[in-house]
Amino acid sequence: MLIKRQNAPASRAGSAAATAPKGLDRRDFLKRAGVGAAGLAAFGAMAAGSVRKADAMIGPQPGVPVTIKKNICTHCSVGCTVTAEVQNGVWTGQEPSWNSPINRGTHCAKGAAIRELVHGPRRLKYPLKLVDGEWQRLSWEQAIDEIGDKMLEIREKAGADSMYILGSAKFTNEGAYLLRKFGAFWGTNSVDHQARICHSTTVAGVANTWGYGAQTNSYNDIRNAKTMIIMGGNPAEAHPISMQHVLAGKEVNRANLIVIDPRFTRTAAHATEYVRLRAGTDIPVIWGMLWHIFQNGWEDKEFIRTRVYGMDEVRKEVEKWTPEEVERVSGVPGEQLKRVAYLFSHEKPSTLIWCMGATQHTVGTANVRAYCTLVLATGNIGKPGTGANIFRGHTNVQGATDLGLDVTSLPLYYGLTEGGWKHWSRVWEVEYEWLQSRFDEVPAIAGRKARSRKENMETPGITSTRWFDAVNLPADEIDQTAPLRGMLVMGHGGNTVTRIPEMLKAVEKLELLVVADPHATTFGALKNRRNGTYLLPIATSLECDGSRTASNRSLQWGEKIVEPAFESRNDYDVIYDFAAKLGFADQMFKNIGRENGHVLAEDVLREINRGGFSTGYCGQSPERLKAHMRNQHKFDLVTLRAPKDDPEVGGDYYGLPWPCWGTPEMKHPGSAILYRTDIPVWEGGGTFRARFGVERNGETLLAEDSYNVDSDLTDGYPEMTFGILKKLGWDRDLRPEELATILRVGGDKPDSVSWATDLSGGIQRVCMDHGVMFYGNAKARAVAWNLPDPVPVHREPIYTSRPDLVAQYPTRPDERQFRMPNVGFSVQKAAVEKGVAKTFPIILTSGRLVEYEGGGEETRSNKWLAELQQDMFVEINPEDAGARGIADGQFVWVKGAENESRAKVKALVTERVAPGVAFMPFHFSGHFAGEDWREFYPPGTDPVVLGESVNMVTTYGFDPVTGMQETKVVLCQIEAA
Repeated sequence: MLIKRQNAPASRAGSAAATAPKGLDRRDFLKRAGVGAAGLAAFGAMAAGSVRKADAMIGPQPGVPVTIKKNICTHCSVGCTVTAEVQNGVWTGQEPSWNSPINRGTHCAKGAAIRELVHGPRRLKYPLKLVDGEWQRLSWEQAIDEIGDKMLEIREKAGADSMYILGSAKFTNEGAYLLRKFGAFWGTNSVDHQARICHSTTVAGVANTWGYGAQTNSYNDIRNAKTMIIMGGNPAEAHPISMQHVLAGKEVNRANLIVIDPRFTRTAAHATEYVRLRAGTDIPVIWGMLWHIFQNGWEDKEFIRTRVYGMDEVRKEVEKWTPEEVERVSGVPGEQLKRVAYLFSHEKPSTLIWCMGATQHTVGTANVRAYCTLVLATGNIGKPGTGANIFRGHTNVQGATDLGLDVTSLPLYYGLTEGGWKHWSRVWEVEYEWLQSRFDEVPAIAGRKARSRKENMETPGITSTRWFDAVNLPADEIDQTAPLRGMLVMGHGGNTVTRIPEMLKAVEKLELLVVADPHATTFGALKNRRNGTYLLPIATSLECDGSRTASNRSLQWGEKIVEPAFESRNDYDVIYDFAAKLGFADQMFKNIGRENGHVLAEDVLREINRGGFSTGYCGQSPERLKAHMRNQHKFDLVTLRAPKDDPEVGGDYYGLPWPCWGTPEMKHPGSAILYRTDIPVWEGGGTFRARFGVERNGETLLAEDSYNVDSDLTDGYPEMTFGILKKLGWDRDLRPEELATILRVGGDKPDSVSWATDLSGGIQRVCMDHGVMFYGNAKARAVAWNLPDPVPVHREPIYTSRPDLVAQYPTRPDERQFRMPNVGFSVQKAAVEKGVAKTFPIILTSGRLVEYEGGGEETRSNKWLAELQQDMFVEINPEDAGARGIADGQFVWVKGAENESRAKVKALVTERVAPGVAFMPFHFSGHFAGEDWREFYPPGTDPVVLGESVNMVTTYGFDPVTGMQETKVVLCQIEAA
C-alpha cells in the first residue's frame, strides 16, 4: 500500500541545468535557465543591470572563500536550520545543520531542495500589471504609486474596511508584525493569514482551556513519552523531520504509538495500534475513551481536584457515549478504544499530537477542547513527555499568529478592546484617538444597529475563509460600510479556500487585486480577470534577516543568505513604501530604523519586545537569538537547555521559547514546557493562566494546593496588578525606573496597570523574584462557558454521509459571525431533504504530501520536487473503484455537492482509504474543472506541475468560533473521465 507514486521522469522541462561551469555569468545562466532573450522578449526590452543575478555559480567553487550563513527552512513549522555556503555573494552549497537540536543534520525533500527556491528562474522577476488581459512590466515606483492611488480611491468611496489585507505564515515575525501594524494604521481589523485555515480552532480551543493557544511541549520532548496518540495528523509526510523525535520515542523509549485517522497514512504504518474512524467523529472517539477512563476510575483524581474546573459537567456528556453508541457513530470498536484509553491513562507520560485533521471542521474548536479535556483528565500536561503537541503548518504560522495576523486580535493576543488598543498606542507612540479616527463609522444596516469608529475598531474583521462572500453577498448582509472592493495579498495562495467556484466569481468583481509573492500564485493566473491585478516580486525569507517561531514556540534568527534575486524586495521595505505612499510611514516607523533604504529587522523585533509582555515575546532580543544560532551545539537534544555556566547562552532553552518573560536584560531562559509547576518560574515554570475570573457558580476557578516550586503564594491567586503588588507589599521591590513607567502608563489609575501593560517589565520581575506567576494560578477549564458549546458535543458535518444521525446530532443553528451570516444549519437541512448523501456517497478528505507545501506554487515550481510528484490524484478504495469501472492511473472526475463543481484528476487505487472514503492532496492549482489555465500565468512563471485544486469540490461549512472552513468531511462522487 505504501507505494512510490511515480516512476516516470518529470513531464515538462525543469528550470536551470543541474551543474554549471566555473565562472558562469548572469547572462549565460539566465539563458540556460530558460529566461534568456526569448523569455525576456515577452516582457519588452530590459535595461542593462536592472535585474540582479539570480545565480552565477551552481556548485561550490574551488579556491573561492566560503562564508557560512544560517537561516530557517521556509516550509513546515518544525524549524529546521539551513546552513548555506556563500561564495562571491552566491549560495553555492548547503548542509542541514548538524548542530541544530531540532533537525540534527537532517532535511526532508523540501528542505534538501530549498536552494532552488532562491535561484529558481520561475520566480517573479519584476513588478507586473494586467492590462486588458496582457501582462505589462512596470517599475516598483510606478507600482506603488498606482496601487496606492487606487487604495485611496477605494477608501474614499467605500471606507477602509472595503480593502482586505491577507498576510502570510511565510512572513518572518517582523514582517507579520509590520503588516498587522499596517492594518491598524490603515484602519481595519480585516487582516488575516493561513492560520485561519489550519489552526485557528487550535488557538481558540487551547487558549480557552488553560490560557495560551500553542503547543505545550516540543518535538524533542516527545522522546520522553511512553504513550503517543497522533490524531488528525500525518507527520511522516507533513512534518517529516519531527518523525525522528516520534520514532525515537517509539523505538528507544519503547513507547506506544497510536494513530487515529480515517486513512492509513505513512505515519500509521509506524503505529503500534491503528484506529480507523469515520471522518468528523473526533468528539465521539475522545468521549468514548473518557467513558472507559471514568467507568474504571483511571482518571488522575488529584490533578483534577487541584488544577481542573468543570470535569463533572464533562462526565455528564461522556456518560452518553457508551461503547455501543461510539461504534454506531464513529465505527471504532469499543474494545479497541478501551485498550487505547488504558494505555493513555496508565502507561504515562502520554502526549496527544494533532494537526489539521482535527482542526479543519465546523466543530474544530470543540474537537480541540475535547482533546484538551482528555489530557487534563489523565493529568498529562505540565510535565516532560506529556502535553498537547500541536504540529503547525507553515514555517512561521505560529509566529505570524502570535504577531497579530488574526482578525480577532492585536499583536501578541491583546484583544480588540480599548485597553488593548491603548497599550499598543503607547508602544507605537501614537495617539489612541488618531488610530480610532482611521476606522470607519458603520451605518445601521438591515435593522442592525450602527457602529461608531470606536465600536468598529473593537469588532473582529472578515476571515480569510470568507473574504469572497464579503464580495458576493448582498451589501445589506455584510456588517460594514461596503462589500470588499480590493485585496492586498502578501504571501498567500489563492487555492487554499473552500468553494473555489464562488471565490473565482468574487475575484472577477474586485476593482484591485495586489499579489506580493516570490511566485505568481494562483491569484496571478485567473482566466476571466482582465485588469486591476498587480504582481509584486517579493524576496523569500532566505533573502532577508528576521526571526521565525517554530511550532514548539522557539524563536530562531535567520540571517540573509544572499541579496534578493532579480528585482524582488523584502516584505519590510514594501510595507514601508506603501505606508509612505498612504501617508503614515513617519508615524508607523517612528521607532524603527532604516539603513541604506532598508528597514532594520532588529529594530522591529525590539519594538515587539517592548510591547509583547502578554505572551512573553519580550525577552527574545535579536542579540540573544543570534547568540543561540552561534551556539546551537550547546543545547541538549531532549531538554533543549544549554549548560548554566556557558558565558553566552547559559541556562537558556533553545530559541527562548515563549513565554520568555521580562526584558531581555533579565535573562529569563524561555519556557520549554508550559504550565510546569515542578520548577521555579525563573527557570521556565508556570501555572494555568487565570484569565477567566476567580469564581463561577460559587466554585473557585483558582488552583487548590497547587503552585510553583519556591512560590511565596502557596495556593491559587488571580492575575497581578500594581494594586495587588501594593497589597502584598511587593511594590517596594520595584526599581525607581520601573515604578516611574508604571505610574506613567496608569495615569490617574496606576493600580490598574497589569503585568501585561506594564512597559517596564517590573511587575513580572518582582513576581518572579517571589516565585509567583504574574498571570495568576488558576484551574484549567473543562467547561468554557463563553463558547457556543461549553462542553464539546458531537455535531454531524454539514454534508454528512450519515443523514440518519442529523436529527440527534445537528449542526448549530444559523447565526451571524464575523460580519456575515453562517447558514450551515440551513445548508445541512437542505442536504438531508435532497438526499445529497445518495448522489454523493463518498467522504472526501484532504491532506499533505511530503513533496509539496501549502498551496504548492513555490514547491511545484521547484524542479527537484516537481519530479517526485507530477500529477494531482485521488485515492480511492479498490471496492469503490471496481464498482465504477475505474483502473489505477486513469483520469476520473471528482464531483462536488455544490456549484456543479468537478475536478479532473488521476485515480490512485489503494486500501489506504476505506470503502466509501477518498483522499486528495491540497497542494495543486492551475487546472480548473478540467481546463488547463497555464497560459494565464505571466510567461516563465508557471509552476512546473499544475493540477486541480481539491477546493474545487469542497463545500460550505464554518466553525462558529473562528470561521474555520470544513475540508476534512466533504461528500463527492467519483466517475471515470
